[in-house]
Amino acid sequence: MLDYGQAALRAAACLTLVLASTSASQGQSSAVGKYNGPGGCASSSCHGSIQPKTITRVAQNEYSIWAAQDKHARAYQVLSNDVSVRIGKILTLNSPPNQNQKCLACHALSLGPELRAQTFDISDGVSCEHCHGPAAGWLGAHTVKAWESRTAEEKSQLGMRDLRDLAIRSHTCLHCHVGTEEKSVDHQMIAAGHPDLTFELNLFSAVMPRHWKDPDENPWFGTKEWAVGQGMQLRDSLQRLSRRARSSTWPEYSELDCFACHHSLTAAKDSWRQEAGYSGRTPGVPVWNAARFVVFRYAAAATDPAAAGKLELEMATLSGLMGQLNGDREQIAASADRAAELAHSLTGSLNGRSYDQAFTLQVMRKIAGDSRAISEQGQRAAGQAAMSLDSLFGVYQQHRKNLETAEIKVGIAGLFQQLDDPSAYNAPRFAAQMQKVSALLSAEK
Repeated sequence: MLDYGQAALRAAACLTLVLASTSASQGQSSAVGKYNGPGGCASSSCHGSIQPKTITRVAQNEYSIWAAQDKHARAYQVLSNDVSVRIGKILTLNSPPNQNQKCLACHALSLGPELRAQTFDISDGVSCEHCHGPAAGWLGAHTVKAWESRTAEEKSQLGMRDLRDLAIRSHTCLHCHVGTEEKSVDHQMIAAGHPDLTFELNLFSAVMPRHWKDPDENPWFGTKEWAVGQGMQLRDSLQRLSRRARSSTWPEYSELDCFACHHSLTAAKDSWRQEAGYSGRTPGVPVWNAARFVVFRYAAAATDPAAAGKLELEMATLSGLMGQLNGDREQIAASADRAAELAHSLTGSLNGRSYDQAFTLQVMRKIAGDSRAISEQGQRAAGQAAMSLDSLFGVYQQHRKNLETAEIKVGIAGLFQQLDDPSAYNAPRFAAQMQKVSALLSAEK
């Protein structure tokens, strides 16, 4: 078991890599070189092979998979469809979505001209360098054998991001899937028709057309991917909350559970929300969207109980502040900052620990067993629990021979069915389905 000091040291090392990687990717310094665009990767002798190759460490068909199957490759084209155009009109943007920085910030590599090589084309959408970093500094160097002997720090200095580190990988995705100071999906955009932001690293990665290999030496890598992804998502969302609380546009309603307001009305006697009450918040104040915490807490507690206990207390404080009719914005921001630091430290511990069957099963049981508390946090929290159980059980069944999976799969599918109509979400029904999954997991040995 890691102590708090070890966790802090590991987290500090993790943060150093994350920040170095982020700086290169955001074009804050041109010392690492320009962005070439994906065309430099498209040769069949590079990453553009149609069939995977076995004579090299990489399959060399990564570009082909991205171009033909990956939705990121069409992120820019989406900005021209009818829905995007309508969103632009509702928001009264001063230019079409495919030319507007508000949209291009996530749907393409929106860079200044000084960072664009002649081969760069913004219409390539979310392409190779969006994740791997500007290629001008390392494109040639990474094709020679000596490249593998370089450290992650040396590669980062040339502009390549170390996506093998799950904290860095998660943070890279979260630039858009949670947001940064420059990239933000707010309540106004959601009201105009933009989807709300939800994320779970392991599940989202599993449903993508993978163009990468995870390390063979860690058979429970998927559990680690889930845990670190949850921690980084919580940290980044808390940092976002802090920024917003200190901004001129506060309150920002997208920080609340959407369907605390946008739900089907029933007679008072049939309202599960009124039955659950308003513990810790003013009646009528929508519940804060704590979805990014409700499952992470169990991975944290199993790794560093002392730090996890501190995070629990800070999250309770933050939830209480968010539940007040006119919560003090500076207190909210300060609490979010403290919670983000704790989440960061715990994520460092999770990024450095080992994973196994016992940990995976323990966390699944804890999530499923917390059915009432999670379900009453709202539809977004329920969705995070469903995604997490789906992710972790997918990893679990890969390593358990002769496991009877049918009933558990049906049980987890039933959770997603409860989420099909978000405005009609019913916490007691979701909790009842979670209890079924919990009973099945409890029988597993």
